[in-house]
Amino acid sequence: MWKQFALFCKPLTHMPRFVIQEHHATRLHWDFRLEHDGVLKSWAVPKGPSMNPTDKRLAIQVEDHSLEYGSFEGTIPFGDYGAGEVIIWDRGEYEPMTDMTAGLESGIITFRLHGSKLNGLFSLVRLKKGTGNEWLLIKGKD
Repeated sequence: MWKQFALFCKPLTHMPRFVIQEHHATRLHWDFRLEHDGVLKSWAVPKGPSMNPTDKRLAIQVEDHSLEYGSFEGTIPFGDYGAGEVIIWDRGEYEPMTDMTAGLESGIITFRLHGSKLNGLFSLVRLKKGTGNEWLLIKGKD
């Protein structure tokens, strides 16, 4: 009986997490982080994310961060890289709409956020010009 029941039950799958940290460093910006392959892929968004599909927000890709950093709030001491106050602005789970690894290579990542402030379809699109770490964060039309 249990074997038959087990055949119909799918294990709960873990949706990857996202976090957005408001970072009062030298310049105010928002750190946008997507969990992928055991790290937080990270972008600094100077003007913060927008729920307006006509806004295209610059997002500078920065180094990957450890998953533990996704729960960090507090003060980064003066003299350390990124010194300043950090608060969690939003967090939740996301559904990749495109393969994340392929999207990071090709420069187009589409995903659906499920957060307390941000919900819906978003894309990160790498700019052709520049250093290769410049992307646009764009709210999709749901």
